[in-house]
Amino acid sequence: MTTAGEREEAAEEFLGTLTRVVNTLQDKGIRFAVGGGYAIYARGGPPSEHDVDIYLREGDVVAATGALVGAGMTPVEPPEDWLTKVYDGDVLVDLIFRPNRRPVTDAMLDRAEPLRIGPALAPVVTGTELMVDKLLVLEAHRCDFTPLLTIARELREQVNWPEVVRDTRESPYARAFLRLLRDLDVIGNVIGNAEER
Repeated sequence: MTTAGEREEAAEEFLGTLTRVVNTLQDKGIRFAVGGGYAIYARGGPPSEHDVDIYLREGDVVAATGALVGAGMTPVEPPEDWLTKVYDGDVLVDLIFRPNRRPVTDAMLDRAEPLRIGPALAPVVTGTELMVDKLLVLEAHRCDFTPLLTIARELREQVNWPEVVRDTRESPYARAFLRLLRDLDVIGNVIGNAEER
């Protein structure tokens, strides 16, 4: 079991990595947005204790990896075809260019908002895109709604729920979670309204 001091030290290490990544990519003029747990944290959700997720266009992956390696990070070639990875010491940084089979586009990066994450000011993906990504990850072997309920409650005012319903309609797991949110009165009756369109 980790102590509060150990958790605080780990959080500082992750924020240090995030700051180095943000500063390096901004210095090189590479467009990106923070996604995943740190985007949720920047938007008022629970603090992240996982890797650092960076969204960028596929055409910028080589330049971004080179910039981060030049800043002292170690590249890793993952088996997945939708991201690449670098390590900053023990901290994993995912450079994601196709989350859930949806390419990162200029339009997505244009919608990102500059937000403070610890000492860094960085573009952060929208609450709507965060929820879509979180819901599209759900599947038979990865179907824990507990953390998603917390995230949905914390971010609900920042999310375009009809858009989430539309963009996740093919997933039975996402549909089940959205119905749960409706029944708990977290999002109102956006499901029926979106399905009527």
